Amino acid sequence: MAKETKGKRVQEESSERFISFRCGTNKEKAKAIVINGIQKIRKDVGLRFNTIAFVSKAQTLLNSSNFFRSVYTFGDSFVDPGNNNYIETNSKSNFPPYGRDFVNHTPTGRFSNGRLFPDFLAYSLGAKKYQRPFLDQIALNSYLTEQPTAISFASATSGFDPLTTNTTNAIPMSTQLEYFKQYKAKLQNKIGKKRAANQIKKALFYVNAGSDDFAFSYFGDGLNQTARYQTYKLPDYEQFVLQLMQQFIQGLSDQGARKIAVTGLPPLGCIPIVITLLPGPKASPQRNCVDYQNSFVRDFNSLLQNQLKSMQSKLSKFGTKIAYIDFEQPLLDVIQNPNKYGFTAVNKGCCGTGLYEIGRKCNQTTPVCADTSKYVFWDAAHPTEKTYGIIFASNIPTILGLIKD
Repeated sequence: MAKETKGKRVQEESSERFISFRCGTNKEKAKAIVINGIQKIRKDVGLRFNTIAFVSKAQTLLNSSNFFRSVYTFGDSFVDPGNNNYIETNSKSNFPPYGRDFVNHTPTGRFSNGRLFPDFLAYSLGAKKYQRPFLDQIALNSYLTEQPTAISFASATSGFDPLTTNTTNAIPMSTQLEYFKQYKAKLQNKIGKKRAANQIKKALFYVNAGSDDFAFSYFGDGLNQTARYQTYKLPDYEQFVLQLMQQFIQGLSDQGARKIAVTGLPPLGCIPIVITLLPGPKASPQRNCVDYQNSFVRDFNSLLQNQLKSMQSKLSKFGTKIAYIDFEQPLLDVIQNPNKYGFTAVNKGCCGTGLYEIGRKCNQTTPVCADTSKYVFWDAAHPTEKTYGIIFASNIPTILGLIKD
């Protein structure tokens, strides 16, 4: 068995063991299983975090009740499981070769070959094996009776900035919040206000957005200045996005959210299409990551973490806990140390040339790589399932700390 395939299999087995660890009745045996699983991941995939600290936190959770939790997701194409299938937009991926490694090779609308970060999250918390799109109204009634459940309100090419969705017709973050309010009302009608409030209180709310605000609304294609670029200096636009993000998180809190995970920006300078499109002296003929893009990401994520700490302090009186989910450093580590994780291609996607193909340009007539486990990116903007799994595993200690009652 190839090393890459083995690493992927170990990741999947470790996810199963993680579930067994939390749900099993034999706690000592379960503890041994999770230690073994983590050690295998560290050895075969190269994940690095403190095993003892992880197990200590997990063991504490074993002794708590009502561990299973619903997961509600908001954001963009990094987390959309198919909501865009139900709206008029060109930002879709519900066709081959997307979903090549998903169950039954189904192109669900996920911008990847398989699962996304919140799929791993929902499964690990015992909610559901995969998150489901809210706009699948046919299935919504069954979602309302599922406890716990995993529902996503995310929409590919969405953002906090209202201008971000103007050209793509994606679902703005503000509308995603309104959709959650609609869901909450239906949930209350279905199971009663008290049970609905308890489910929402114990749920994990996961937010991953902002990348498209900078990629589309601010920087654009690098050839033509965007309206936001002409209006705002970069530090001012960062504050503008942070303010909108703060309003969104406050909106979740107002609806009863008490456990909120917010993802920082990924290293945008390492996204294949960004490397491709940036012109002139800022372009990299060797297709290296674009330093000035990654530099602003570091600054923004630092500001975001400070903002989340401030919000945590203000909302703690309501029992609210807010955590920062790190996409930046785990993804950078994968890109800078590919051999450690079994990757060989870090600056291009598996689909087509890997330089610019996204969405409609990555279709059933487009050739794809033979082995996705060797690729960090599936298309020119989105990670493979394997990469998402690595990023998720790197954030497990943070997630465990967040959901602890």
